[in-house]
Amino acid sequence: MSASLPRRLARALLEAAFTLWLLASLCFVLLHAAPGGPFDTEKAAPPEVQAALAAQYRLDQPLPSQYLHWLGDLAHGNLGPSFQYPDYRVSELIALALPVTALCGGIALLLALGLGIPLGLMAALRRGSRMDRLLMGVTGLGLAVPKFVVAPLLVLVFAVAMHWLPGGGWDRSTAWTILRSATLPAIALALPNLAWCARIARAGFIEALGSDYVRAARGRGFSSSRIILVHALAPALLPVLAWLGPALINIVSGSAVVEQVFGIPGMGRYFVQGALNRDYTLVMGVVLVVGVLIVAINAITDALRAWLDPRLRPA
Repeated sequence: MSASLPRRLARALLEAAFTLWLLASLCFVLLHAAPGGPFDTEKAAPPEVQAALAAQYRLDQPLPSQYLHWLGDLAHGNLGPSFQYPDYRVSELIALALPVTALCGGIALLLALGLGIPLGLMAALRRGSRMDRLLMGVTGLGLAVPKFVVAPLLVLVFAVAMHWLPGGGWDRSTAWTILRSATLPAIALALPNLAWCARIARAGFIEALGSDYVRAARGRGFSSSRIILVHALAPALLPVLAWLGPALINIVSGSAVVEQVFGIPGMGRYFVQGALNRDYTLVMGVVLVVGVLIVAINAITDALRAWLDPRLRPA
């Protein structure tokens, strides 16, 4: 088994590299196939200015040549300059935006897990009761309402009506102002994932609590808390861990909407603005970073599932 471990790691790394290359290449082709260009607003400029801009960013070269140049820069860790933010390189913009998106997304995921798992357990322990039906009804509503509706409602309630939290922007003055700025966006990102987590945790706990080994533990007179924590918790969390990968994708994709609504300078907002302005290098840089994060999170969740369930470990 020890001899096969390096081979498995090498295979996983090759698969991850191929996935990221395919993702970036597809993004490159789709961006260049879309009508318009990054300097369409400069059409009123003299032809020599337009030609200089195109030459500066290699846009005057054939598309295969641009692609090869971009791959060469990428191999050296160079994501290139931003077309719409000429004073910044793409790596600098991502370095500014990634902590913002990571903070909001991290808080959202912690809220979803920290509230969803206990709610799922409560619903499973009272299966068929009024509380169970109420919790499932509320989570169903959370899944039905889209983020672009939830976000403005949160602003109306907590920023406009109650004046508890800022309704937009990102105040970097202190750690407290950053946390306040991240609260409403994180809640908007967390609500649908909280609903999914509660439903998946409920199903996992119902299956685990009805298993033979839990019945045997009850027959031996173990307390309910020990049965839940020692015997039912790990197998019940396996579906939740499997859901973490799609949950991350949901948070990342939802950040594009939420960050636009709240005016937050995060990855999602840069992605939307880059796509609208045909900022090729910025969009491809964001896609690559998000792809790396998704691959890493999937690898971590697979390792956690294998740790909790020996049946998932490779022979």
